[in-house]
Amino acid sequence: MIFIWTGFFTFVIVLLALDLGVLHRKAHVVSMKEALLMSGVWIALGLAFAVFVYYGYENQWLGLGVSVDSVDDTINDGQSAAVKYLTGYIVEKSLSVDNIFVIAMLFGFFAVPAIYQHRVLFWGIMGALVMRAVMIVVGAALIAKFHWILYVFGGFLILTAIKMLFMKTHITDPNNNIVVKMIRRFFPVTSNYHGEHFLVRAGSPASKESEVPGSPEKHDEAVSRIKTGTLMLTPLALALIMVETTDLIFAVDSIPAIFAITADPFLVFTSNVFALLGLRSLYFALAGMLKNFKYLKPALAMVMLVVGIKMLTAKWLKEVLGEYFNFYLLGAVLLILAAGVVVSLLARSSEEKVG
Repeated sequence: MIFIWTGFFTFVIVLLALDLGVLHRKAHVVSMKEALLMSGVWIALGLAFAVFVYYGYENQWLGLGVSVDSVDDTINDGQSAAVKYLTGYIVEKSLSVDNIFVIAMLFGFFAVPAIYQHRVLFWGIMGALVMRAVMIVVGAALIAKFHWILYVFGGFLILTAIKMLFMKTHITDPNNNIVVKMIRRFFPVTSNYHGEHFLVRAGSPASKESEVPGSPEKHDEAVSRIKTGTLMLTPLALALIMVETTDLIFAVDSIPAIFAITADPFLVFTSNVFALLGLRSLYFALAGMLKNFKYLKPALAMVMLVVGIKMLTAKWLKEVLGEYFNFYLLGAVLLILAAGVVVSLLARSSEEKVG
């Protein structure tokens, strides 16, 4: 198994290197056309990986498909592994849309220049990959040792879904967030943005950069009050920290959701990785259109509710629906998401006619 994991990590690193080192080597505002194109590429890669999963588990390449999946007590063949991977990928991808709402709000509060938003998202997702890897390893170990924890995860998902359905989300000022307050207490923070830097030294050339490229240079009062050479955080760093914090919070919801589908560490991790890799492009493609999909959030809550119920009743569903019950779950998830999008578009069209 070590070879398959090494190969996958190498593949992901190559993709990230191409993304940051070639496609986005220079900071620029990501256009809608570029965002849609890159979103299509990432989604195509994520779906194409299902082909590798099928043949890898069908032929038991490098140790794939030889251990029992504790969620349904079966050994995954090519078909079951591909269905579980695709279901996990779609669930994680759909739940990441909710994350986009929060990221858009954070960028608005911190007034992050559009030209630097991709940089924040890139490093934010790098951190998210590391955090989720740790959570997946811990979660898989717990499930292997304490099978009953699956029922805890299922109950947690149902409670989260109910909360999403019936509780309104209140927009709060990130400056009042306890994480931001602690950072400002222990680290000096500049008043202005300084190019694409997360850190600057007081008195250094970087600390004298303008807030946005092409604009007149601005004097940063926070820098002038600090001793020359002192390392300071910029508002871009605060935005990155908040993106990381919110992703950690969302991971608490999404990781149990994938474990409702499969406990196979490779399927869990790869579906999460491909869902996250396309999050940056998806943000730029959807951030301006999210207000048009007001019923998408209830749809996401229903997806979480269905997944939670499946986790609690997996053995019964398998007896009633047969061995292809995971395929039916995939269909239900797609149907719920499609319904959320269609109803949102119809409501939007009706409002425009009335207006």
